[in-house]
Amino acid sequence: MSSPILSVSCLSKTHGEGESRVQALRSVTMTVEAGEFAVLMGVSGSGKSTLLNLLAGLDRPTSGSIRLYGEEIADLDDDARTILRRQRIGLIFQSFQLLESLTAEENVALPLTIGGMKARDARHRAAETLECVGLAKRRLHRPHQLSGGEQQRVAIARALAIKPAILLADEPTGNLDTKEGERIILLLKDLVEIQGQTLVLVTHDPSHEKYADRIIHLRDGHIVEEMLQPRNNNRILPTAWNRLPIAA
Repeated sequence: MSSPILSVSCLSKTHGEGESRVQALRSVTMTVEAGEFAVLMGVSGSGKSTLLNLLAGLDRPTSGSIRLYGEEIADLDDDARTILRRQRIGLIFQSFQLLESLTAEENVALPLTIGGMKARDARHRAAETLECVGLAKRRLHRPHQLSGGEQQRVAIARALAIKPAILLADEPTGNLDTKEGERIILLLKDLVEIQGQTLVLVTHDPSHEKYADRIIHLRDGHIVEEMLQPRNNNRILPTAWNRLPIAA
């Protein structure tokens, strides 16, 4: 195993005060290796989505440490966490969050142009990334012209287009039927095994466990079980663009 890309230590998150106080996470400690497929399992209310939100910088922990390539991100301010997500973290959600007025290519290019990339370069990167997820021939279609599975592929391409250090996916098959959901999971698995992408997937579906390298079960904010499964030693490890320091 290489050094962990992601290290979480004694992470806790509390919501509210007094009688309304809720301990969403309780001293969670875990690691994710570079090029690894990690699955966070648990029933509703177990803390898995709270944990993913903290890893994504969408929220700040009450206490504890989150390190991405050894750099502490738990204490970043709002602006720094926005930059972190823009440059280093690819986010995939259950809802596709595509803009209906834009084509697939334009949806994928949008975060790149917001991040300062020239429009022509952003469109070129978007087209390349859509080809990687099997949508080269659908790049000029708008979301309403695409199936649910195709819309989620656009969302995955949007997350990949920034060349993230890590992909974080929150129930990415939740709005899809079984067949489309299986295709999405296989696509994500291929991104890990073929392209060396690091992935943390939140799910309540136990059928997804068979694709994972690391399976982490949460209950009531605790990690109650963690399992490692055999890996393919021929996997590609992340390339240099995944290893750059976090921008200020």
